[in-house]
Amino acid sequence: MQIVGYATEGDDRRPALFVADEEVRREPLEPGGSLGYSLGERRCAGVLDGTTHYDCEREAAPYCDQHTSTWVCARCTGTCLKDEMDCHDDHAIYLAAFAPATFKVGVTREWRLRTRLREQGADRAAHLRTVENGRVAREIESQLAEEFVDRVRVPAKISGLHRDVDSSAWESTLAEFDPIETFDFDYDLDLDAAPVPETLASGEVRGVQGRVLVVERGGTTYAVDLRDLVGYEIHEEESERELQSSLAAF
Repeated sequence: MQIVGYATEGDDRRPALFVADEEVRREPLEPGGSLGYSLGERRCAGVLDGTTHYDCEREAAPYCDQHTSTWVCARCTGTCLKDEMDCHDDHAIYLAAFAPATFKVGVTREWRLRTRLREQGADRAAHLRTVENGRVAREIESQLAEEFVDRVRVPAKISGLHRDVDSSAWESTLAEFDPIETFDFDYDLDLDAAPVPETLASGEVRGVQGRVLVVERGGTTYAVDLRDLVGYEIHEEESERELQSSLAAF
């Protein structure tokens, strides 16, 4: 069996791992559920097309050069990098807050704004403005990126999972704008301390925030970047390797 993909939480789906073993099945990551896999070798996850998986034996992980795709829109600043611009629908420009006080600017198609925010694991957010297409949205995003970050790394998100957003800093930031709508998300992780970053697929599921899976094992909570699991061969038995424990485990 191989982990070949994952789904983060959105309004239209629940978080899960996708496991290929002749057929592709969905491994739910629901709070209170459990995982009992040990990790084996890691290689390219191939291609997942709906319920069909195309295997790849190349060693590069999570994807080899032939199965790595680059989304050019992520690098766009208003000058289209495609042969022809195709982002003609309404786009939302937003600020996303990650505890305690990291504020990120971003853009997405307006109809999937809430889903995009939950995919990223935002704690709070504000819909700043809607514009007629992606080109205009990227231009504005590029300007705002002089003041706000436009990317937040997973380790930074993990370090704030047990904390609340600095409300004073957030409200002060929003005072510069006139938001169309604000959001406040709760992922029900109920953490008293920062989880230990690890790569494992065993333990009781506490929840998922963005692409970060939180599991509890042996009195310690661990934070797992779901992307770091993609490509691993797995076996239906709990890992026996030694893991770093939190002080709460003693």
